[in-house]
Amino acid sequence: MNTFQKFFAGFRTWSWLRMILVSSLVLGCIGTGTVLGVLWVATRDLPTFDSFQDYQPSLVSRVYADNGEIIGQFFIERRLYTPIAQIPKSMTQAIVAVEDTRFLEHPGLDIVGIGRAAWTNLKKGGRFQGASTITQQLARALFLSPERTYTRKIKELILAIKMEWVLTKDQILEMYLNQIYFGHGAYGIAAATLTYFDKSVTELSLPEAAFLAGLPKAPNTYSPYRNPELAKSRKELVLHRMVEAGFISEEEAQTAIEKTLNYHRQSLEQIASYFIEDIRQHLVERYGESLVYKGGLQIYTTLNIRMQKLAEETLQRGLRQVDKRQGWRGPLGHVEFTKDFVPPDEYPELQNPRAAMVHGLYRGLVTNVSKQSADILIGNTYKGAITLKDMQWAERRLKDVNDVGTAIVQKDVTPRHILKIGDIVEVLPKNGNLESGSFVLEQTPLVEGSLLALDPRTGAVQAMAGGYDFARSQFNRAVAARRQPGSAFKPLIYATALQQGLTPATLILDAPVVYEDEELDRVWKPENYEKRFYGTITLREALRHSRNAATVRLLEQIGVTAVVNVANNLGIQSPLSQDLSLALGSSSVTLQELTSAYGVFSNQGMWLQPYQITLVKDVNGEILEQHLFEPRQAMSQENAYLTTNMLMDVIQSGTGRRAKRIGRPLAGKTGTTNGYNDAWFVGYAPNVATGVWVGFDSVRTLGRLESGAHAALPIWTEFMEQSLQNLPVMTFTIPEGIQFAQVDTTTGDLPTKTSRHISTEVFRKGTEPGKSADQKANPMDFFEFDRMNSGTSSQLSSF
Repeated sequence: MNTFQKFFAGFRTWSWLRMILVSSLVLGCIGTGTVLGVLWVATRDLPTFDSFQDYQPSLVSRVYADNGEIIGQFFIERRLYTPIAQIPKSMTQAIVAVEDTRFLEHPGLDIVGIGRAAWTNLKKGGRFQGASTITQQLARALFLSPERTYTRKIKELILAIKMEWVLTKDQILEMYLNQIYFGHGAYGIAAATLTYFDKSVTELSLPEAAFLAGLPKAPNTYSPYRNPELAKSRKELVLHRMVEAGFISEEEAQTAIEKTLNYHRQSLEQIASYFIEDIRQHLVERYGESLVYKGGLQIYTTLNIRMQKLAEETLQRGLRQVDKRQGWRGPLGHVEFTKDFVPPDEYPELQNPRAAMVHGLYRGLVTNVSKQSADILIGNTYKGAITLKDMQWAERRLKDVNDVGTAIVQKDVTPRHILKIGDIVEVLPKNGNLESGSFVLEQTPLVEGSLLALDPRTGAVQAMAGGYDFARSQFNRAVAARRQPGSAFKPLIYATALQQGLTPATLILDAPVVYEDEELDRVWKPENYEKRFYGTITLREALRHSRNAATVRLLEQIGVTAVVNVANNLGIQSPLSQDLSLALGSSSVTLQELTSAYGVFSNQGMWLQPYQITLVKDVNGEILEQHLFEPRQAMSQENAYLTTNMLMDVIQSGTGRRAKRIGRPLAGKTGTTNGYNDAWFVGYAPNVATGVWVGFDSVRTLGRLESGAHAALPIWTEFMEQSLQNLPVMTFTIPEGIQFAQVDTTTGDLPTKTSRHISTEVFRKGTEPGKSADQKANPMDFFEFDRMNSGTSSQLSSF
């Protein structure tokens, strides 16, 4: 018997039982290896146990005003973390009842539910889906993609089991309720409660909790704003499930079903866009985008909501007035209007009132024009009329919309000269009510501007409007734009003169003077606004009426370097020109710099860094940043008060007298640059310093006579008048080192029996006049002074 025959004979002796056992063992090994291989592939990139304990959801960072109200948010996912202890029991019960009834019993996966779902899917021939427990949903939301594959499902099951090993049921439920999406941009239960009911999660009622619990399955489908009937049915289903789970009684469910829910979205009013953007840039630069947009920071700021609203409203209104004085640019467009008119698709603003509001103005269609008025249709809904009086300003028509010098004034105009049927124009209701039917013709201004208000005692920025409309331009002109301040820079020159021992009664010559630049072969002849000169005047008079020639002579006397040093000491960091043109504000500065500098005069010579952020906390309440006050004595109290006292005269009887109507102690200064390119007014009360700038982004004229007093001061006056209504009346503190004395304003000395112009003047003790003048000052003395100190002409390095 050969070997093969022996083997075959032995093989026949094996029983079939042994063959089955061996085969089963081999197949079992292969199967086990396959399963282990699949598990290894599926789990090799899964998170560790520590990842579950270190859960950090993407949270909203919130910005608060000075009174604690929310004014802004930074987020990728709008989520506010809420501990399980603060979530009502009805909410947790509702979510368990509808999403995972056996949540408290299973170890992360529901075997019965999985089997049922598997059988259903096999019968339908679909992919494995459904029967996901709350733990599985959380695992998917935190660590996996939404793709529906067997591999992802295996990972989901493994993660769910691992999570149940290291986390309690309460921890899993807390994470779930803070992680899942509830629709309309709301992530987590706290954001959802605000989105649908505008309330805190702790205030949720049973029917509200049932509604919210029904959303995660299909947030868009069950949105009450899109499908109110489906949302109602889903809420009822959740309540029935709660009854089946034994969480509530039939009576409680029926009462909740009969309860009509009042949905009310949380609406954060869009204010302070420039202010918030400035804060956002600071935070991103300091902490990085991830922490700002995901870290749940709490940012407390200095913004005063009431003052901010006033700033935006008064700036917009003032810029529209300036723009209308420049001239009418014509309608925005024209359509053929008939009785059966249907607004064309290219003009959505004509189709509904919401779309009709653009840049703060309503766009309307002219439907009829008579000799007395024009009929307007707003958003195909609201009807009204514009009278001739309310469109009269449009008689000044611009031939070139970019050149205010091309305006032509029509005489004896009627509405038919200005508007035509089918014109699309911008309007505002006269009393703010669209239903009133009375409108004013408007136009979105091309001119820009900015307003900044701060508390000079602390440096806190209380209001900031960086332009006409943030939606139109995000460039912040209050802090980033450097423009020539014109005469608004003069107080710094006079403050320097006082620091050098001069007084408000010191005489200066306001007379023609010529400066030559031999290298450039140019001549500079500073002139006054009125195109005339006033001879010998006091420093107070020169500043009150903004005398250019006198200020240039003063700067030549005290020295440019001294003024630059004082300006730097007052917080101005922008480069300043080292020549006499500085007297007329030729060096560009920011509105915040100049407003802060004026605040020093108000605050007894004390300078404080302007700031917007008082405190930044992380999600755990740890302080990341806190403003620390570091006051610095930038000038003496006496010189600060002397400057303030002189600037009070500007408002009482000088270029700023329009603001006198406010009836409070105020000080300030106008500023206008050559060609009327920039208009400024910066001024202050003891508790508020405010600056206003008006101009075009591309430097060009605002128009003839659009000076600081005409373009910027009305905005400043309206803002300050209303802002100060809620603030106590305060007077400027008079330091102990101040002395009042009568002087002869024509000599600057003590008055004599023959003096005709006597005034009470303010001095720093030791600088008041000690004797009467023997004779009146002779203007020729000043000409001799100029000739001896400067020659017949002076040299300028630039103009």
